[in-house]
Amino acid sequence: MVNSEAKTPRERYRAQVRTEIKQRAWEQIATAGASALSLNAIAKQMGMSGPALYRYFGGRDDLITELVRDAYRSLADAFRATSEASGADVTALAHALRAWALRDPQRYFLIYGTPVPGYQAPDDTTAISSEIMATLLDACAALPSDGPATPFEAHLEGHRDWAAGHPAPPAALHRALAFWTRLHGVLSLELAGHFSGMGIDPAQLFAAELDDLAGTSAT
Repeated sequence: MVNSEAKTPRERYRAQVRTEIKQRAWEQIATAGASALSLNAIAKQMGMSGPALYRYFGGRDDLITELVRDAYRSLADAFRATSEASGADVTALAHALRAWALRDPQRYFLIYGTPVPGYQAPDDTTAISSEIMATLLDACAALPSDGPATPFEAHLEGHRDWAAGHPAPPAALHRALAFWTRLHGVLSLELAGHFSGMGIDPAQLFAAELDDLAGTSAT
């Protein structure tokens, strides 16, 4: 990897322009959503021509892919740092997920919200998301597991491609899926404002779901 000191002035300028383009893209997404992302509008904001901007990103999908990669990488790094600090504590990972989502809801919704119409993420973004899941699976596999196997766990034994080769037993796979679906459900509703007016503290709901998940086997 070439470090910043070794880059030429032209390379540094290109990196700066790409960073600004992405910043403008996030501003657009926050205002109108990812489906309305317009490279021509970004070019106009930056005082560039449309063709000039396309020298930095080949099209809308290339720009979205870069944003998706950045979002997944940010969460993967947060999970890794939390795991290293907490010793693969699933509760700590859950709180890291919520803190990450609350810091930038648009970033969260880009990768966990409604898919962008007509956009297909490349395989390398799936690899980063698998890294995130692997950290969660490590933590779930470290938890004690008791009780008989459930029918769904037997199903998971033959359907574990989503785990990207992780050796976690079916009970840990089940627990990881329960964490992922239930906590994302609470987060998605919270970030979309669906708890407004209900008199419910989303933080306490999240904590209650987490306590339930961490205190019992996912059944």
